[in-house]
Amino acid sequence: MHFCMYSCLNGGLRGAPGYSLDQAHHLPIEMDCLVANNTGSNKRQITDLVDQSIQITSHCFVVTADNRYILVCGFWDKSFRVYSSETGKLTQIIFGHWDVVTCLARSESYIGGDCYIVSGSRDATLLLWYWSGRHHIIGDNTSNGDYPAPRAVLTGHDQEVVCVSVCAELGLVISGAKEGPCLVHTITGDLLRALEAPELFQRPRVISVSSEGHCIICYERGRFCNFSINGKLLAQMEVKDSTRAIVLSSDGHNLVTGGDNGVVEVWQACDFKQLYVYPGCDAGIRAMDLSHDQRTLITGMVSGSIVAFNIDFNRWHYEHQNRY
Repeated sequence: MHFCMYSCLNGGLRGAPGYSLDQAHHLPIEMDCLVANNTGSNKRQITDLVDQSIQITSHCFVVTADNRYILVCGFWDKSFRVYSSETGKLTQIIFGHWDVVTCLARSESYIGGDCYIVSGSRDATLLLWYWSGRHHIIGDNTSNGDYPAPRAVLTGHDQEVVCVSVCAELGLVISGAKEGPCLVHTITGDLLRALEAPELFQRPRVISVSSEGHCIICYERGRFCNFSINGKLLAQMEVKDSTRAIVLSSDGHNLVTGGDNGVVEVWQACDFKQLYVYPGCDAGIRAMDLSHDQRTLITGMVSGSIVAFNIDFNRWHYEHQNRY
C-alpha cells in the first residue's frame, strides 16, 4: 500500500512542502511524481469553490479504496463531486440534498472496490449511495445525463448533520447533528435508536464505528463516549485537547486520537485506557488514517504538512495479554 501525498489548503489540494524522497524511502509513502518534478501542479488542484459558510475539515473528503478518486462536498449548489486523483479532473456531480452537503463517509470495500457512500447535509438528512468500483462512479448507470438515485434516505435529525460513519458489515450508519443527538440507522434507512450521552456530551464532532461493534464518538472539548451498537454506554472520558481526528485499528481494539495540541495518543477502545503518547508535533492535527497493514499512521497537520508515525498495535495487545 502506497500513499500519494496531498495537503488541503485554501487554494486547493497541493503536494505537501518540505518532503524529502531520500528521508522517506523506507516509508510506505511516495511523492506525487508531478509535484516531485515541480510540473503540472495547477492540473492537480481542486479549484471549484465551496460554499463560504462551510468550514473545510476532513469530513468533506473521502478517498476510494484504490486511491484513484476523491469525493468532495461543501459546494454551494448542494452537490458533492468526484475527482480523479491522477488528473484532478471532475468526473461526476451528484445531487440529491435540499441544502449544502456537510460531510461524507465511506464504508469498507467489497471485492471489486464497491462500497457505500453516505452524505450528510444541512437539510438534516443523510443519503446512502453506492459506489461502483468497476465503473468508478456513484450508481450503476453509466449513461450520460443520468443522475444517480440514493439507495436510502435517512431521517430523524432536526439540525444539520456534521459527522457520520458507515459500516457495511454491520449494516449500520451512525450520524451526529450539530447540537446532537447521534442516531443509529440501518443501511436500508430504518431509524433504530438515539445514542444517549451524558449531560455535558452534547455536540458530536467525529464518529468512528468498527465491525466489532464499537461506536466511538468524540464530542466538543475533548469528550469521548464508547457505545455498543445496541446503544449501551460502555465508557467515557475527557482529554485535555480539542480533538480533531480519530481512527480505530482494523480490529476495533485500539483508538488513535489527535488534535490542536499536535499530540498523537493511543487508547484501548473498550475502556479508554491510555496506552501510548507520541512526542508532540509543532502543529495541530486535522486528519489521520492508517495504512492497510496497520503499521503506519499518517497525520495531516494544520500547517499543511504530512507526518508519518510507525505504529505497532500488536505490541500493546501482547503487553495486555501478559499482564492479565
